[in-house]
Amino acid sequence: MIKICAGEIELRDDRKKTTWKVHLDSFLLAPVPVTKALYFSILEKTVEPNEHPQTPAVDVSWHDAISFCNTLSQRAGLAECYSISDDGEKVICIVGANGYRLPTEAEWQYACKAGTNAYQYGELDAIAWYQGNSGGLIHEVGKKLPNAWGLYDMLGNVWEWCWDLYDVKVYDSYRIFRGGSWAEEARGCGATCRRRSHPTFRIDDLGFRLARSLSL
Repeated sequence: MIKICAGEIELRDDRKKTTWKVHLDSFLLAPVPVTKALYFSILEKTVEPNEHPQTPAVDVSWHDAISFCNTLSQRAGLAECYSISDDGEKVICIVGANGYRLPTEAEWQYACKAGTNAYQYGELDAIAWYQGNSGGLIHEVGKKLPNAWGLYDMLGNVWEWCWDLYDVKVYDSYRIFRGGSWAEEARGCGATCRRRSHPTFRIDDLGFRLARSLSL
């Protein structure tokens, strides 16, 4: 995993026309989205013969991603980051746990921008698989150019779940995902583009990326 140094990022909600700043401590972020090979190995399932193991794991709900993080933490001998109720509906993030987790929205955007101010951290065809160059297919991770901090596929290929709720008053339990996908138009593949859905939502262009907190 790649160490992302502490810093500050400004987020915005175009729907509400609001902006806010978030200070971030240093954290770790995986250089690529979770692949099918990793996902199925931890779940002790076999990747189907017609699947490409180094493509991102998709059809993964937010709840699935949270559960995977805890299972991977257990296997690695790390403290689980999430306390999950018996019915699976209530999830609490455990502050200070050193296991695997989803990045926050602020962490994701800060890491995606990698010190730039642009909507996209490079020329889109060079850094991302999107509607204009994907051929209607998901692609293996790490085949496009990384950003300045060595992170691949932050834009395009698959959307990535984040930890955060979107707007509890309007959307209740909906969670945020970021980054665009192989099926998305160019304008949807940008560092500040925000999408949301119910935490049980699954689709073939939505996956996730692993983060870890660093001890202060």
